[in-house]
Amino acid sequence: MLVDSTLRRDLARTFGATLTVILTIVLTMMLIRTLGLAAGGSVAPQDVVLLLGYTALGQLPTMLGLSLFVATVATLGRMYRDSEMTIWFASGVGLMRFVRPVVRMSWPVLLVIALLAFFVWPWGNQNSADLRARYEQRSDLSRVAPGQFQSSRDGQRVFFVERSGDDNVSSKGVFILAASGDKEAVTTAHRGYLENQGSDRFLVLERGQRNEENRATGESTLARFETYHVLASERALRDVKERPPKAKRTLELLREPTAPNQGELVWRFGLVAAAINLLLLGIGLAANNPRRANNWNLLVALLGFVVYFNLINLSQAWVGGGRYTLGQAMTALHGGAFLLAIGLLWWRERGSTLLLR
Repeated sequence: MLVDSTLRRDLARTFGATLTVILTIVLTMMLIRTLGLAAGGSVAPQDVVLLLGYTALGQLPTMLGLSLFVATVATLGRMYRDSEMTIWFASGVGLMRFVRPVVRMSWPVLLVIALLAFFVWPWGNQNSADLRARYEQRSDLSRVAPGQFQSSRDGQRVFFVERSGDDNVSSKGVFILAASGDKEAVTTAHRGYLENQGSDRFLVLERGQRNEENRATGESTLARFETYHVLASERALRDVKERPPKAKRTLELLREPTAPNQGELVWRFGLVAAAINLLLLGIGLAANNPRRANNWNLLVALLGFVVYFNLINLSQAWVGGGRYTLGQAMTALHGGAFLLAIGLLWWRERGSTLLLR
């Protein structure tokens, strides 16, 4: 039918343009945030692009749902302003008739949202967590660049390396300032390198001295050494059971129905249910008066999107805290949104006519 082909073509064109704009804005914000994490020492600078890709894949279901919602409201809103909807209504085509072409155009996008939410979301979160964990588990000395002071993760030690060794493994001119309680120690060495012993990592210093001072009593000691071992870090590899719920696969969450896992399932199932409900809500919210110059329906739609996704986050926190179950949260929030969308469609098509009668 002509209404199906016309509406699907306009929806696809508007959806592509909307997704491009939203993706550009969100990627720019994510890039600024990721660069801030790299500047703060939370992630490695060489992993910025990779971490940005994982983060973008995790946020892609939300961007697809928002783009689909805005495209529906904008396309049908334009048809209202151009009096095309009036012509279709006069021809006997009701508002419910527009649900089928909208769904036919949107079902591939809804399928992609489901795949991203159930499979790509935990995979991206797991890889992002691994990148940060590997960077945090590096020893303090391996973060030091020649000619720069570097503080340890606990803030109790400060490292300085004058220059790298000729073998690119050791360092020359090592300086370490360590503070623990009332004691402060300054260690200098001609050469230093890292050495693994079992599950621990040691910093081996050669030909240096250590000056320790007790600030409470004023006593100081000076010791010279040929070889000195300093514990640099303990390897604490993250176990699979210690992964957060957002980094677990969907099947793992279903097999272990704990409160935090169910809270994560509320978010994943909610992304798919919200995309479907927003699609139906967009058809009802697109109605406007062609005699009015403003376009408040799009602003109301965006406000409804923000409220809806905030409620999804709130329901996830409630289920994760054990206040509600997965079924209760899904039925109350998304079931209520579905009834609201159907009621709005019915009111747009028949409610005003019944009131006039």
